[in-house]
Amino acid sequence: MSRYPAPDLNQLPDDIKAKVLEVQEKAGFIPNVFLSLARRPAEWRAFFAYHDALMLKEDGSLTKGEREMIVTTTSAANQCLYCVVAHGAILRIYEKKPLVADQVAVNYRKADITPRQKAMLDFAMKVCLRSHEVNDDDFPPLHAHGFSDEDIWDIASITAFFGLSNRLASFSNMQPNPEFFLMGRVPKVKPAQ
Repeated sequence: MSRYPAPDLNQLPDDIKAKVLEVQEKAGFIPNVFLSLARRPAEWRAFFAYHDALMLKEDGSLTKGEREMIVTTTSAANQCLYCVVAHGAILRIYEKKPLVADQVAVNYRKADITPRQKAMLDFAMKVCLRSHEVNDDDFPPLHAHGFSDEDIWDIASITAFFGLSNRLASFSNMQPNPEFFLMGRVPKVKPAQ
C-alpha cells in the first residue's frame, strides 16, 4: 500500500539488516517503518540514531510511557495514522493502560493522565502546532511539575522529530502493521512450555 515499495530484507546493508532482524525477534514482526525507510540507508541510520537518542535515553525525568504519550498525541494532531497506531500500541504497553492511547489521541485534556502529563502535553502541542509562539512564560508551569530545562528540551525534540516522522509516513502512505492494533489491548498469549 505504500507509495514507495520497501526493499527486500536480504538486499539491505548488513548493519541495517541486523537491526531489523533484532527488532523482529523482539516484536515478533517487522514494523513497516523499519523497511520503508531502509530504501535510503544513510537516512535510515540517521533517523534511527536520533530516534534512539530521544526515545531510549535513560537520563531525565520523562518515562518511556510519557515519551510515547507525546508521540501519540502530537501524531494525532498531525493526522499520522501510522504513528498514532504504532506508538499508541507501545504507549498502552508501557503505561499498562489499554485505553490511554485512544484517549490522548482523541483528546488528551479528557484522558486519564496526571496533571504533570497534561502540562507536558499542553507544551508538546504548542510546539507541534504553534512553535513560533513558545516563550519564557511556557517554562514555569513545566518547572512546577518537576520538569527540568533538559526535560523540556526532550519534550520539544520528541515533538519535532515525530513531526518529521509523521510527514514521511503520511506522504509515503505507510500503513501500520496489523499487529499494532491489538498490542496492549488484549493479554499476550504465552507459548506453552
